[in-house]
Amino acid sequence: MARGGRPRSGERREQILDVALRLFAEHGIQQVSTRRIAQAVGISQPSLYAHFRTSDEIAVELCCRGFTRLHDQLTGASAKAGTPEERLRRLGEEYVRFGLEHPAVYRVAFMLDQPTGHGDEPSPVLAAGLRAFGVLLALFQEVRDAHDDKTTALAQSTWASMHGLVALFLVRHEFPWVRRETLIALHLDRICTHAFEDARSTTNVRQNGYLS
Repeated sequence: MARGGRPRSGERREQILDVALRLFAEHGIQQVSTRRIAQAVGISQPSLYAHFRTSDEIAVELCCRGFTRLHDQLTGASAKAGTPEERLRRLGEEYVRFGLEHPAVYRVAFMLDQPTGHGDEPSPVLAAGLRAFGVLLALFQEVRDAHDDKTTALAQSTWASMHGLVALFLVRHEFPWVRRETLIALHLDRICTHAFEDARSTTNVRQNGYLS
């Protein structure tokens, strides 16, 4: 804290991000203005502008931080020794853990409309998300020794399966789920059992017409 009990610049920036994360998760990014964020923080709009120019800029910062944290957790899980199935299982456990332990971050990064890039500039949010996904993709590329569309499709399908479970847990509390740990274990068992059967096949996806 600075003298007089006022937050230092870095502390104020983190306070703005924390409040914005909560508001975005509850109401959506496009429905939350800088004025609303400033009011919730207890500062003026000009004071907020000293840290962020727009609410989209805040959203980009939050999304990139979330994807970076996920990337680091997945990288740590994948780096440990084991069979491809064991490494995939650890990746899945880390992915689900991340979503359930950081629900507001997960909602903002994965489940809300994102700010887009400007002109031909790539979106930093997309770049951060692809970096996190790249950890899973690299495992499939290693197993198949290939960098083709089928490999990418298999990794994306697996990613989507993990996301689906987390998203349902976060938005459908009223559904009569079985014990959470039981369902997570069963879901990951099914993913890990079949993921590399398909990945080691050279014809399965193509024969079913999904790729040309």
